[in-house]
Amino acid sequence: MNLPPNAALILIDVQQGFDDPRWGRRNNLDAERHMARLLTQWRHTRRPVLHVQHMSREPESPLRPDHDGNAFKPETAPREDEPVFRKHVNSAFIGTGLEGYLQARDIQDLVLVGLTTDHCVSTTARMAANLGFTVTVVADATATFDRVSYDGSRFEAEQMHGLALASLHSEFATIRHSEEILSALVPPGAA
Repeated sequence: MNLPPNAALILIDVQQGFDDPRWGRRNNLDAERHMARLLTQWRHTRRPVLHVQHMSREPESPLRPDHDGNAFKPETAPREDEPVFRKHVNSAFIGTGLEGYLQARDIQDLVLVGLTTDHCVSTTARMAANLGFTVTVVADATATFDRVSYDGSRFEAEQMHGLALASLHSEFATIRHSEEILSALVPPGAA
């Protein structure tokens, strides 16, 4: 695996509101730990780090800007010099300056982590691929929740996570694990 020096790590909706019990049972409780490890190495190798924050307009959402849950989780919170793109919908490209920011810096390769796999991560990956970016989604640095379908059928979080990743793989993104990504990170100037 080859990651160019300007490959961007994009952390999607890693917000405290996703700890609210209203979401139900979640898979991959180690996702934030994997995200934090990737973030540390991205910063160490001086690659671009971008954060996406969901600013819900739903009255009862814990991700509303006027709720504590809107805040970033501390282990992956942005530094002052890391841009934050705020969105109101699932895609990090709609209503934000993300696409222009990436194009202005000639960033082509995107590595996506965050919450949730089947909603905002998936939507952002699909749109990024359609816009011509090369997308990698990190399987163990993403997570989702149990879901209930239109007909009342229940799907466990791990199943939803796996199906979302399977749907993305080879069509919109390459799916990798954090160890594969970490082993590909070489500091600038290193051989």
